[in-house]
Amino acid sequence: MPRNTSLLRERAHHGHEKVTTIELFFDLVFVFAVTQLSHTLLEDFSPLGALRVLLLTLGVWWVWIYTSWVTNWLDPEKIPTRLLLLVLMLAGLILSASIPEAFGHSAVSFACAYVFMQVGRTVYFLWAVAGNPNMVENFQRILVWLLLSALFWLAGAFVEPWRLPLWVVALAIEFVSPSLGFFVPGLGRSRTSDWDVAGGHLSERCGLFVIIALGESILVTGATFAKLEWAPVTIAAFVTAFVGSVAMWWIYFDAAADRGAERIVESADPGRLARVTYTYLHLAIIAGIIVSAVGDEFVLAHPLGHTSPATAVAVLGGSALYLLGNGLFKCSIVRIFPRSHVAALVLIAIAAVCWHWLPPLALAGISAGAMLVAAFWDARRLREPLPEAESHSA
Repeated sequence: MPRNTSLLRERAHHGHEKVTTIELFFDLVFVFAVTQLSHTLLEDFSPLGALRVLLLTLGVWWVWIYTSWVTNWLDPEKIPTRLLLLVLMLAGLILSASIPEAFGHSAVSFACAYVFMQVGRTVYFLWAVAGNPNMVENFQRILVWLLLSALFWLAGAFVEPWRLPLWVVALAIEFVSPSLGFFVPGLGRSRTSDWDVAGGHLSERCGLFVIIALGESILVTGATFAKLEWAPVTIAAFVTAFVGSVAMWWIYFDAAADRGAERIVESADPGRLARVTYTYLHLAIIAGIIVSAVGDEFVLAHPLGHTSPATAVAVLGGSALYLLGNGLFKCSIVRIFPRSHVAALVLIAIAAVCWHWLPPLALAGISAGAMLVAAFWDARRLREPLPEAESHSA
């Protein structure tokens, strides 16, 4: 067996490989990235600003999830892979620091850091798995798609008038490529059955990213509250924001996260679940947390009085996006969209109809209450064991 195959992880029983400390250390960069994203959205909460932050969020998530796939196969405790993660951390810091001005004077640094992380990591992986034909072929296809998107990232960085549409194309290329099996003429198509992932590890990694986003939300809310006068209405807004964060945690972690890990570990085709459930659907969950954090900031700043459209969209839209993402996540696990989430979304829709007559604090209270309804209602159903036939199906 060629020497480089020693860089692969040794698979534990049922795919429960532990998340290593170097992976957690790498994730610290993305605490900074999520903070930068929420602050950037807060500074420019307009349709154009929201579109830009959405694109940047897609980019940040794509860098992180691709790296998590790689460390699912490679052993981060081996020195070459550990060095790779440290180099990616440095590039990730540059990328994160560039976020506020990514569509301005920091466009080149953002695009170059992004391309370096995506392409450089893939080239390293090809070296690391030399001698494993299946993995080599998969990542050759991935590299072709990433090189194609890199052309649009770099072109957008240097051609300012076309930056937004070029970056949209770049992200579209990367976003659709997994669903197409990274098809490349002459190289064929990757099948999900070829992606022999350790389901427990990838599930835990995505759960940790949700914790990162929730933690950033709590830190920003706490820092804002500390700067304000502690009047009763301000305290009420702070408590409401905290309750909303607790409800978000409960919705995802009370039972759904463990159920998702159980399902992917027992699945006959874990690659398909890893692609759909964890690579795509978790993006809506993370985006919902970021938007909700901005909504908490708006409410803390002006808890009473007239509600602005931006506040209504951030408060209600963030909760709705989070509930939708979690509902789809749970639907991919138990084959049905939870009624608890439908009820919560209906409450939010009613509040959206009445937003003009409600103060910001009331909207935040309805939003937090709707998520609590979903959390408590859904908890018991998801704690029930999966039917044996379902838990072993693909």
